[in-house]
Amino acid sequence: MEGQRWLPLEANPDVMNQFLRQLGLQPTWQFGDVYGMDPEILSMVPRPVCAVLLLFPVTEKYESFRMEEEAKIKSQGQEVSPEVYFMRQTIGNACGTIGLIHAVANNQGRLDFEPDSALKTFLMQSSSLSPEEKAAFLEKDESIRVTHESSAQEGQTEAPSLDEKVDLHFIAFVNVGGKLYELDGRKPFPIAHGKTTEETFLEDATAVCQKFMARDPEELRFTVVALSKA
Repeated sequence: MEGQRWLPLEANPDVMNQFLRQLGLQPTWQFGDVYGMDPEILSMVPRPVCAVLLLFPVTEKYESFRMEEEAKIKSQGQEVSPEVYFMRQTIGNACGTIGLIHAVANNQGRLDFEPDSALKTFLMQSSSLSPEEKAAFLEKDESIRVTHESSAQEGQTEAPSLDEKVDLHFIAFVNVGGKLYELDGRKPFPIAHGKTTEETFLEDATAVCQKFMARDPEELRFTVVALSKA
């Protein structure tokens, strides 16, 4: 991914909430940490949940799985609703922002925006574009880039330099039309993970997150956050 590089965003709900607030999203829904996958821990997450973000390490095991998954879907096909908003990632380290865009874009009916929201404007102007065209559109969007840069400096850990290789990656899970989708800008298309409901969405999304963890059992660098009604 040559070309533009941004500073990575921290997997910190406060940073994410502030980032979306600056882009004109009203705080009626808020990101919060998911501290574990056990049913009793999940029961403490405020409901309803409309999106889940997973931060995970891009390891050799994951990359080989990703190639297999892509080849399998290309040969067998999958059903993806045309309602799914999906974009590719062409900007280095922008996966946190793209994960947030995926979370918000696929829940616009539930979320509330300020009248002059830069994010709402971006979504309206890009909704009919292809995933690749959306990526190019983001490269030209100054308001999102500037907000990303200031948010990347806000975290509790020092932001790495632009040239430092970051092997952690953000993806989003959303419910569109009763189906669970994994949205990852490094992949050529959304990944459909079967049926879900508003009530079971958090459990269904975190069950897929657990598969990521099971593929790399010696890895500890996983973070899960949920977008819940405040």
